[in-house]
Amino acid sequence: MLEVENLNVTFAAQSGEVAAVRDVSFSIPESGTLGLVGESGSGKSATALAVMRLLPPQARIQGGILFDGQPLLRLSDEEMRRVRGAGIGMIFQEPMTALNPVMRVGDQVAEAVLAHHRAGRAQAWPQAVEALRDVAIPDPETRARDYPHQLSGGQRQRVMIAMALVNHPRLLIADEPTTALDVTIQAQILDLLRELRDRHRLAVLFISHDLGVISRVADHVAVLLAGEIVEMGPVARIFAAAAHPYTRGLISAIPTLKTDRARPLATVVKSTAAAALPLRQIAPGHWARIAV
Repeated sequence: MLEVENLNVTFAAQSGEVAAVRDVSFSIPESGTLGLVGESGSGKSATALAVMRLLPPQARIQGGILFDGQPLLRLSDEEMRRVRGAGIGMIFQEPMTALNPVMRVGDQVAEAVLAHHRAGRAQAWPQAVEALRDVAIPDPETRARDYPHQLSGGQRQRVMIAMALVNHPRLLIADEPTTALDVTIQAQILDLLRELRDRHRLAVLFISHDLGVISRVADHVAVLLAGEIVEMGPVARIFAAAAHPYTRGLISAIPTLKTDRARPLATVVKSTAAAALPLRQIAPGHWARIAV
């Protein structure tokens, strides 16, 4: 469904070009979920926005991105607009800032329908209500008339999911969809995404900094460090026998309740100082030491 090959994303800066993504390659089959994990600034969102071609003008994208056989980087702006929303849906971070605060949520979901179909509001509104019902928002006919501030954080996230799926795309990109949600609501959203994936046979690119979340929703995981994939494989294998020290550090940093006594939280220390001999090189120009 999605094939990314040797993707490079650079940004123009006063000091020259800055590489945000370097030679990233992966593929996602129909009904498959790839978890893209890494710390802030590792290039996760830049990768997703490159697929959607939503990066700012100063960004330069090189490589290959095939969606259902279409080379996305060769499409015109108009052709790409038809792909966004209809072929590829995206759940953005922070629904309170992604949603328009002065529009009813039903109108915002209906707007996604109107962008891709020759229909009037009378036809788009029932589709919006049905999309809200599909993501398990209670009493969707009433909730569709609410404004974002009248909904809870979990309900706003469900609205974002409804907007991404109302046009029945084949690929869903979820960029940190559970950030800032409490653990109970987080679990509900993850269960919902798995159910929708299976029901609609979606391919999913799930982006997170939390390996614990990735383990619940993804089939395969790719670990990003400084814009590069340093390890990739099935989730079960990565958690059972991670090969890269950075991946092992991320796994060690996941809090657990299974220990009988408190233990210090594992940390990953990075430095570009070549003189830091005790540190182990894990990517060009980046060093790490796992401290437990």
